[in-house]
Amino acid sequence: MDDQRNGADPVNDYALLDIDREKRLGFPEVVFGENKTSAQLIGIAERMSAHASRLLVTRVDAAKAVRVTDCVSGLQYHEDAQMLTGFSAIPQPERGGYVAVVCAGTSDLRVAQEAAVTLEMMGSRVERITDVGVAGIHRLFARLERIRGADVVIAIAGMEGALPSVLGGLVAKPLIAVPTSIGYGTGLNGLIALGAMLNGCAPGVTVVNIDNGFGAAYAAASIHKQIRREN
Repeated sequence: MDDQRNGADPVNDYALLDIDREKRLGFPEVVFGENKTSAQLIGIAERMSAHASRLLVTRVDAAKAVRVTDCVSGLQYHEDAQMLTGFSAIPQPERGGYVAVVCAGTSDLRVAQEAAVTLEMMGSRVERITDVGVAGIHRLFARLERIRGADVVIAIAGMEGALPSVLGGLVAKPLIAVPTSIGYGTGLNGLIALGAMLNGCAPGVTVVNIDNGFGAAYAAASIHKQIRREN
């Protein structure tokens, strides 16, 4: 009873849902799907459907997604992002402008799509700009005006993680950098990209954790919402 009075809703013995989070923060609790079983995700999704109009589950592989969507109606699997959304289609944008999700290479697309789907679920329009890494910097310059037109920019890169630093010197908008675990052995599963972004020369670049497209998108959507409210 104490848990329920405090806004928590138990799901069997493995989860305690924060059912009041949407009232406090404007978006329901997001479920991290990695290492959860299909049965656990089914139980959580079914319980969430009684309290929330939107559901977002990250890090769900295709096999697990099939089992969950077979048991819970209204869910959609985004294979390229490895995410489940529900309980209806992705909503129309709630505000003007857009967030640019910019990724350096095709190998970074899963993280970029995680960011893009999260943004769309949170009411922001997204412009996806892909394969514009610094190894072919002319491709970035060809898309620069579109990037500059965004209210917020998310820059995603592996290898040496140079893209956010380059954009930080070219774009006068809030910029959130996401290092990815893409790269050869000395990339240390994204640690080199993370270090490069944390030590970048361009001022004002915010850095999130390795492969954390969701975290970058949540922050970007909050900034985007505030910008458009003030305008």
